[in-house]
Amino acid sequence: MSDLRIEQKRSLSRLEAADQLAALASALRQGEDAELELEPWTLSLRIPSELHSEIELEVGDGEIELEIELKWPTTTPTPPTTPEAGAAKRTTAKRTTAKKARA
Repeated sequence: MSDLRIEQKRSLSRLEAADQLAALASALRQGEDAELELEPWTLSLRIPSELHSEIELEVGDGEIELEIELKWPTTTPTPPTTPEAGAAKRTTAKRTTAKKARA
């Protein structure tokens, strides 16, 4: 079960479809925070730099269906903590403190 679902179904001209895809592409290029206009709503999204993509094409019953799906987690994964990473941070901190003491 999803936390939120917004679905929009309507007929579009080819130009309107291109404009909608261009707006999505622009929102993706903007970075983390993006706004996408889907009349009558404006979606505000936080988009990470890495996404999972799926493109699906179905042909049958006299129709062609093209689905473009983008997925990303709702939470930011935390990098794993390793003893080496902690040691590197401590070494950097010691060097900074030593430089300040010499100045």
